[in-house]
Amino acid sequence: MAMAANTVDSKIISPITEDGSMDRRGNPAVKANTGKWKSSILLLVNYGLVTCAFFGVGVNLVVFLRRVLHQDNAEAANSISKWTGTVYIFSLIGAFMSDSYWGRYITCAVFQMIYVTGLVILSLTSWFLLVKPSGCGDEETHCDPPSTAGVALFYLSTYMIAFGNGGYQPSIATLGSDQFDETDPVEARSKVAFFSYFYLALNVGSLFSNTVLVYYEDAGQWVMGFWVSAAAAALALVLFLLGTPNYRYFKPSGNPLTRIAQVLVAASRKWRADAPTRGELLHELDGDESYRDAGIRKILHSDQLRYLDKAATVTEEEYRDPESLKTPWRLCTVTQVEEVKCILKMLPIWLCTIVYSVVFTQMASLFVEQGTTMNTNIGSFHVPAASMSVFDILSVLAFIAIYRRVLVPVMARLSGNPQGLTELQRMGVGLVIGMEAMVVAGVVEVERLKRVPPSAPDQPSSLSVLWQVPQYALIGASEVFMYVGQLEFFNGQAPDGVKSFGSSLCMASISLGNYVSIMLVSVVTSLTAGDRRPGWIPGNLNSGHLDRFYFLLAALSLVDLAVYVACAIWYKGIKLDSNEQKGKVPVLV
Repeated sequence: MAMAANTVDSKIISPITEDGSMDRRGNPAVKANTGKWKSSILLLVNYGLVTCAFFGVGVNLVVFLRRVLHQDNAEAANSISKWTGTVYIFSLIGAFMSDSYWGRYITCAVFQMIYVTGLVILSLTSWFLLVKPSGCGDEETHCDPPSTAGVALFYLSTYMIAFGNGGYQPSIATLGSDQFDETDPVEARSKVAFFSYFYLALNVGSLFSNTVLVYYEDAGQWVMGFWVSAAAAALALVLFLLGTPNYRYFKPSGNPLTRIAQVLVAASRKWRADAPTRGELLHELDGDESYRDAGIRKILHSDQLRYLDKAATVTEEEYRDPESLKTPWRLCTVTQVEEVKCILKMLPIWLCTIVYSVVFTQMASLFVEQGTTMNTNIGSFHVPAASMSVFDILSVLAFIAIYRRVLVPVMARLSGNPQGLTELQRMGVGLVIGMEAMVVAGVVEVERLKRVPPSAPDQPSSLSVLWQVPQYALIGASEVFMYVGQLEFFNGQAPDGVKSFGSSLCMASISLGNYVSIMLVSVVTSLTAGDRRPGWIPGNLNSGHLDRFYFLLAALSLVDLAVYVACAIWYKGIKLDSNEQKGKVPVLV
């Protein structure tokens, strides 16, 4: 009987992929020879090394700006927010090139080369121009004022790093998920698990940077830290290229902006027309072969955003003029219209994640500055304030294991959903935990201020930096729910022609979160600081009220949560013709 069952399965499950993926020669990918965990593990290692290099620069960059480039607290915090925001806004460029022209593989390769080049320039600039005298930039040895050339090369190199890393990130996430055929039940389950391991790789990669590298950089060994980052990025590129023969590839589907514009123009031209209430009466191409050459699959009609259905409505005038039926600026297919609908429906969900990204970005700026004004000695051992983010990483690692091994089985039994919580529900939980992190950070700041010596207001508080552990741990727990949920949601709900764009939305959320953080810091500083008032975030945090800023973020998170719940209830998922059950996302209630 077992042999018979296996025979039936072998007939049902195709030996080649059925999701449109190809091997490097452009033939349908053979499952036994391409993709799956063999390729995705190599991509996870690549991503871990790239992340190690990125955090080797980024995690302590706020300290580098203060100690080596002599920026004050507010200026350094805003510089970090601008840089981090730029990293992720560049992800939109990488996603566009990946979806439209280059494909995932070439996009990853090109942007990694830019990334490695930026890291090498940064290492050389720090070595010869900035870290003078050698070993300066610790807590005791002051660096010489930087030269104009050194500052210019510093910003050139760091923004090359931002451009390379930003363009690479959405494509590597999508390329990794491409290694699994979602029409195969076994591979579909692996694809869902991939995003958890993808975020796990990010945190494992940053663990070395947040412990070893940050310790040496805090002691003035900046040049060594930057060279280690450059070496890690170069090794990542080599490993990525070694996997070339075994990857699964998807064809780029052309410029999505043109397809979106065609739908909007066609719908506007027919603004007086009445769209049919039944989707089968709208214009669509017969069969799936019509779309296969473009690298996309047919999407079923949905009842939301009905105005756009006018673009696929065949009017009497078009019946009389058959040539107009061939003009996509006058008549679009249901699949093309639904592609635009999917993007528009995802945007409200995406906008609601920006406030969470404001919360998340505090970990790289104000959390570090708060830590430097606390007691960073444990016995005779000095703990760099930036290295406290290791507790965020450990929390992520722990909660990924807890979620997959404990919460998913329990919630699957309770809800009947094999994934436990839906992507939207997980994102909602992440919002709640992020809000709690801000409350805890505010309480810690209140206690820190109480323990500042009255006779020495410029000295660090006697409160141990270990009191920051809960706020870092809560941020880590929130990431597992929010960012892993985002990766799965935006990648799964994005149409085939804009898969990398879907992944880039997660990065773009972080980008806008950084820019909103800059705006909030600037507004709060201008409103709270005066001639005799130091403000909430002054150069000396001992004379400010950073706790009030944290509580403000908690209040904004509460408002954002209410809006998010409404958007999640309204949202209805994508339905592909080849798999009608895909994307039926139970909403957060």
